[in-house]
Amino acid sequence: MSDSHNVRAERTGKGRPTPKRKEAQARNARPLVPADRKEAKRLARQKRDEAFARERLALETGDERYLPLRDKGQVRRFVRDWVDARWSISEFLLPIMLLFLVAMMASSFVKPLQTEFGALIMVGFTIGLYSLFALSLFEGIIVWQRLKKRIIVRFPNDSIPKGTWYYAYSRMIMARRWRSPRPLVARGEFPKVEAK
Repeated sequence: MSDSHNVRAERTGKGRPTPKRKEAQARNARPLVPADRKEAKRLARQKRDEAFARERLALETGDERYLPLRDKGQVRRFVRDWVDARWSISEFLLPIMLLFLVAMMASSFVKPLQTEFGALIMVGFTIGLYSLFALSLFEGIIVWQRLKKRIIVRFPNDSIPKGTWYYAYSRMIMARRWRSPRPLVARGEFPKVEAK
């Protein structure tokens, strides 16, 4: 009985003495302020710059490891590729809105347009802007319904990350050349929908 007890004790031992509290604290102690602050700042800046360069390159190449958190994942990649493959009315929204705003500001400086007729033109511009925005939202909802069905078929075991509708819509309203991460598919080159 005592022999089996000794064997059990030998097996359960950790094989080294427990360090004293002072020794453990001394081993874990690290200075709050580094000895060479300039060097520490330089190293921190260098690490930050390297991380920024890796992320910028990933936004160009689509390297999943270094993409920002909002762009990571196969579902987000599928959304990007699907949105980038299609033509969208919404992608012309921002340039058209900018033209409308410039036209509205320019019309306020033209003397003949500072009458009732000018006020009607301004109202027309405003209605046009809101109509474009409403059309863009409507397109975004329709596209999301179709895209969500495809995501469920393609990735049946994955959940759709929160905020993916907004992710798809914000990519839709951005002109293709300004999108980030950069589009990696050509127009009409839709990703496969069949499950993996």
